[in-house]
Amino acid sequence: MESWVTALCERLGVPVDDVDVGGILDLARDAAHTVERPAAPVTTFIAGYAAATKGGGAAAVNAALDAAGELARDWNDGPDAATPTLQ
Repeated sequence: MESWVTALCERLGVPVDDVDVGGILDLARDAAHTVERPAAPVTTFIAGYAAATKGGGAAAVNAALDAAGELARDWNDGPDAATPTLQ
C-alpha cells in the first residue's frame, strides 16, 4: 500500500506527506458501515475535492476528513442529523 500511495502521489503531483492514508481509510469504513458500502469511495472523493477547493494541503485534507467522518458516523440518525460544515 505504501508504494502504491507514493507512486500515485508522484503521478498526480500530490505531496505524499499531505496524504493521511489512515484517515482516508477510517472515513471510507465509516461511510461504508453507516451509510452504505458504495458511499465509501464517493465520500472519500468528495472529501478530497472539498479539501482542494479550500486550498489543498494537509490542513484542508484533515478538516474535510473530520467533517465528512463526523457526518458519516452520525448518519444512523439520518440526513437530518447535525451536519458539520467544512469551514
